Amino acid sequence: MSREYDADVAVTAKTTLDAQRLRADFPIFEQTFHGKPLAFLDSAASSQKPRQMLEAMTHFYETSYANVHRGVYQLAERATEALELSREKVRALLNAPSAREVIFVRNATEGINLVAYAWGLSNLGPGDLVVVTELEHHSNFVPWQYIAHRTGAGFRMIPLDDHGQLRLDELDSIAREGNVKVVATGVVSNSLGTMNPVDRLAAWAHEHGAIMVADGAQSAPHMKMDVQALGCDFVAISAHKMCGPSGVGALWGKAELLERMEPFLTGGHMIRSVGVDDSTWGELPHKFEAGTAPMAEAVGFGAAIDYLTEIGFDAIERYEHELAAYALDKLAELPWVTSYGPPADRRAGIVSFNVDGVHPHDVAQVLDFEGIAIRAGHHCCQPLMRKLGVAATNRASFYLYTIPDEIDRLVDGLHKVRKAFG
Repeated sequence: MSREYDADVAVTAKTTLDAQRLRADFPIFEQTFHGKPLAFLDSAASSQKPRQMLEAMTHFYETSYANVHRGVYQLAERATEALELSREKVRALLNAPSAREVIFVRNATEGINLVAYAWGLSNLGPGDLVVVTELEHHSNFVPWQYIAHRTGAGFRMIPLDDHGQLRLDELDSIAREGNVKVVATGVVSNSLGTMNPVDRLAAWAHEHGAIMVADGAQSAPHMKMDVQALGCDFVAISAHKMCGPSGVGALWGKAELLERMEPFLTGGHMIRSVGVDDSTWGELPHKFEAGTAPMAEAVGFGAAIDYLTEIGFDAIERYEHELAAYALDKLAELPWVTSYGPPADRRAGIVSFNVDGVHPHDVAQVLDFEGIAIRAGHHCCQPLMRKLGVAATNRASFYLYTIPDEIDRLVDGLHKVRKAFG
C-alpha cells in the first residue's frame, strides 16, 4: 500500500500533528552532520529536547533552586512547590489515583529494580514463579531473573509467535509450573514496537494472586497511559525518552503495596526518625526517595509532560502508526532487507530490520555518513535476538519530530549500504 506524504503538513487528514513545525522547537536540528541535515531515527533510545523544556530547567536554576523538603525559607518553599507540581503532572499523565503513589527515580530501570528488591526479596521464594516475556528489555528482565535466583523462585518467559506477538495460549501451561507471583512486561517493545495486551496480562496475573509490573518507558512518550485502565500494580517510566532530561523518571505503584514494602535506599529525607538502635521510615512517596531529589530534572520532566500534552498523545500515536506503515512499505520494496515484528497497526513507531550479508554496525556507520542516526545492536534484548535467530538488528524509531523525508533518506542510504558491501 503506497501513500503520498507532504512533510509540511500532517500525514493524514485526521492527524493534527505538524512534525515540520514542531521541529523548530528542537535546537538539535539546526546542526548538520557530515554536511547533511540530521535525520534522528533513534528516539527509542532517547528523545531530543525542545526549547520549552530546556528553558523551564534554566528558569528553575536561575530563580528557584534550593534543596527541597528541608528549608523553611521562601526559596526552598518555592523549589519544593515546583518539585511537587511536577509530581502532580506525572500523576495526571498516568491517571494515577494519588500523587503520593508517584516516586521520583533516576529512570525506569531504577524503578523496576526498586520493585524487584523491595517487593521481590520479601515476597518470593521456592515454588513461586516470576513470569516475563521474550520481548523484554533487559531492565525488566535481568532484575527479575536476579531476584528469582536469589530467592529460589522460578523464572519463565511468555514466548512469541512468528509475528513478534505474545503467545497468550501458553499462559495456562506456564501457570502449571509454579505459583505465579510476578508478571512483568513492557507496554511496548523497544526492539520490535509490539504493543502488548497488558490489561489482559494484568487480569491473568491477578487471577493467580500475582502482581503486574509494566515497563512504560517505551509507551509513555507515544500514547496515553492510564494505569487504572491497564490494571497494573506498578508502572515505570523515564523522562529522557519523552522530551525530558536524563537522570529522572517515575515509578507509580499502588499505595497499599508500597506501604508494605521495605525501602530500597536509605539515608537522608526518607526517614521519620533515627535512633541509635533503630530507624523508622517516612510516609509515601518520601519513603522511597532517599537523598537530594532531582529538583531541576523533575521540573524539566513536568515541562516535557506539558509539551506533549499540548500536542496530544492521540495525535502522536496516530502519526507514528502512519510513519511505521510508510517505513514498512518502503522496506518491503527492498528484497535484500528483512523486517521483524508485527504489522504496522499492531506496533508503535519502531522498525527493526537487517540488510542481507551486512552487519548492523556497518549499516549504521554508512548511514551516519548520510546524516542518518539509527541504532544497531541487540537493543538490550538478547533473549529476543536469539528468538529471531540473529545477533543484532538495525532499528529506526520515530517520534513527533520525524518527517517522512527522513524515512526516504533512510531507504536511499540502504541502497548505498548495499552498493558499498556488494
